[in-house]
Amino acid sequence: MVSIGEALVDFLPDARGRRVRDVASWQPCLGGAPANVAVGLARLGGSSALVAVTGQDEFGHFIRESLEREGVDVSRVRQTDEGRTGLGFVSLTRQGERSFTFYRTQAAETFLGPKDTAGAKALIASARVVHVGTNSLLQPAAREAVLGTVQAAAARGQLTSTDPNLRLHLWSKPSVLKALVAELVASCAVVKLSEEEIAFVTGAKSPERALDWLERKGALLSVVTLGAKGAVLRFAGFTRQVPAVKVKVVDTTGAGDGFMAGLLYGVTRMYSSREELEGGDVEALEGHARFGCVVGSHVVTKLGAVAGLPTLRQLGVR
Repeated sequence: MVSIGEALVDFLPDARGRRVRDVASWQPCLGGAPANVAVGLARLGGSSALVAVTGQDEFGHFIRESLEREGVDVSRVRQTDEGRTGLGFVSLTRQGERSFTFYRTQAAETFLGPKDTAGAKALIASARVVHVGTNSLLQPAAREAVLGTVQAAAARGQLTSTDPNLRLHLWSKPSVLKALVAELVASCAVVKLSEEEIAFVTGAKSPERALDWLERKGALLSVVTLGAKGAVLRFAGFTRQVPAVKVKVVDTTGAGDGFMAGLLYGVTRMYSSREELEGGDVEALEGHARFGCVVGSHVVTKLGAVAGLPTLRQLGVR
């Protein structure tokens, strides 16, 4: 898999139930949805690479070294002095629900552009799946580069995937983001939205109506994640509900990224192209979504987006 998009440093609080202003100490860890998915797939034994831009600063070095330790190919992670690495400070309720305070003005991630995707052309063309987010695509050059890359991969028959992971506050014109997501959906075989995102993206109020919209737009396998209620998927006109695994929740940060890593791991073990997925089996895909829920459930038992990402051995899979 090649994942394209942002990599950040998330700072985790020393305890739950505190506002950012009340936190006494912080623990830095990897963040950014595309980076999290790359790590999740690598821990499951898959091959993953990240195309991204970070700052030429200590936080950028932290990200690069952390990804390398996880086995993620960082040969196309570019460090620049044009901007600084993005930071996010996470505050948690006592129930583990999170909110973010970001420092991403003129962030290095927004300098992702044509030279990054062109430089990774061979790597991208050899990938079984190309996965993208949206939070690093604030600039027109980044949007055009990533959208063009996804469209080219789809035209070659590769599997393409998106989890927009919306952060509306980053966009001065949310209508630009909405149009971008619609274009990505039209070129992606696999699409995941959270329940909180469906109204903005699709205009629908229910997951089922959102899945109708995604299917009409061209997604082969579409999923809406429902938090503690699991997820609902659509494939070839069939709808399936999959349950969440009941666990003690510590921090919900990265749960959706864990789900995506598990889902893509399962999908890419069985299908190597869009054509193969088109002829896929809904029961098998339901099983892959269940596996995604299992992976996501492990994530929420630890602080941060990556600490709880499991290996196959931890899941008892041989």
